[in-house]
Amino acid sequence: MSDPNQKSRTQFNKLQKRLRHYVGDAIADYNMIEEGDKVMVCLSGGKDSYTLLDILWNLQKTAPVNFELVAVNLDQKQPGFPEQVLPDYLSAMGVPYHIIEKDTYSVVKRVIPEGQTTCSLCSRLRRGTLYGYAEANGITKIALGHHRDDILETFFLNIFYGGKLKAMPPKLLSDDKRNIVIRPLAYCREKDIERFAVFKNFPIIPCNLCGSQENLQRKAMKLMLKTWDKQFPGRLETIFTSLQNVAPSQLADRQLFDFIGLQQSLLTGQPALLKGGLDEDEGLAVLGQ
Repeated sequence: MSDPNQKSRTQFNKLQKRLRHYVGDAIADYNMIEEGDKVMVCLSGGKDSYTLLDILWNLQKTAPVNFELVAVNLDQKQPGFPEQVLPDYLSAMGVPYHIIEKDTYSVVKRVIPEGQTTCSLCSRLRRGTLYGYAEANGITKIALGHHRDDILETFFLNIFYGGKLKAMPPKLLSDDKRNIVIRPLAYCREKDIERFAVFKNFPIIPCNLCGSQENLQRKAMKLMLKTWDKQFPGRLETIFTSLQNVAPSQLADRQLFDFIGLQQSLLTGQPALLKGGLDEDEGLAVLGQ
């Protein structure tokens, strides 16, 4: 008879190895962390940021470059927030950390009418505070816990509600050009992170400010993606790959591609291949179907 504990350990080891592999690939692909970087891991108390910190803390020991890590939490003064959970956890890990205390909760509750979505204002206030701390403390990279599913949800939110073809990039220069944001979990699936968080028994802290808002558009996107993942295995991987394989000449953005200046080629010969796999005749055939 097999040992259930041994089986569980084997599953955890495979999962941990996969997540570390994905994070390592993302860091390498986008040059997220460099020699001498001081990386601030924004720790919210949710499964994603716990997983991010855990993986980076372990990768730091074997990374080919030297970099510092500091975990930073913004205590937004939500009623009933368990203030000692994160300090106790981080102290036990031995991770350098800092808790920023700022009452953004009261600001959000005062500005946003009851029943309306608070996430937009909350995230702006949180981002501004964290960016300010990073600038004042020599932080060179700000690490956020967004994963592949977050990126895809944002992609479809922008398409369906914003009329824009954009998502969350794995690496971003902030609008003020003073901070570089990285998302090392960009290749990681949320369902893997959920399982990892259960295995690790992270002390999850729920968000009382927005966690009960069931009518958020993002939740509709999350349900859509989960349905696709179940009905069409591999679809989400393909969609994410498409974000890394953009063909500007096959879209319609006049600022991204010079359609006005496009001229007929004087060269003769075989029809040119369109990026994406169809040649000109095949593309016209598809249009004619």
